[in-house]
Amino acid sequence: MTSDLNEINSPAGQPSSDSDDLDKTQPPLSALRHEIPTELYRQMPQLGRLTQNHPRDNEDGLTFLMRLRASTTPEDAVTFTAFAAKPKMAIWWGYECLRHAASELSANDRHMMELVATWTTYPDDENRFRTAREALYAPVRSPAVFLGLAVTWSGGSIAPNDPAQVPEHRAPRAINSAVLSCLSGAALNNRPIQLARFIDLAAPLFRSF
Repeated sequence: MTSDLNEINSPAGQPSSDSDDLDKTQPPLSALRHEIPTELYRQMPQLGRLTQNHPRDNEDGLTFLMRLRASTTPEDAVTFTAFAAKPKMAIWWGYECLRHAASELSANDRHMMELVATWTTYPDDENRFRTAREALYAPVRSPAVFLGLAVTWSGGSIAPNDPAQVPEHRAPRAINSAVLSCLSGAALNNRPIQLARFIDLAAPLFRSF
């Protein structure tokens, strides 16, 4: 899964061995929907209704993330990350959170995590709809299933025979549910440690590559 983060460094179609390209300065690439959090909050008003803290004018994403971490509601950092990162990278982050936190997964959840991992490596509609079939009809909405729903709603049409586009807030809401429900399943005295780990995993997403 960590290879997905590394893919930011080498965009598809950009040769890395061409000597001519070595002389060109490539602009940094970002994993974020918007570089400035206030713009994200304007474009996705659902986020503002889910966090108690809001960004300040011209505050960058990493600074805001760290301010949320130090606030009285550090869980806001999870919600912010779920919305701030582009769907593929946000889902990768959610996968890593669940992978680091889960001590024991059911067979169904292991299967769901495998489907999510496959989609992050090969994010095509075939893998998205395969994940959707499993997630939408899962008997229990576990953290892994919420992550599968995030894949389902990551973009494109809702279903193969339905051209309607998925609302862009649905995937981040599912990612937020996946990570926060995973956190709530931890022992009470371990939750601050888990949350700090989740935010540490999020921090690289707020740096350009």
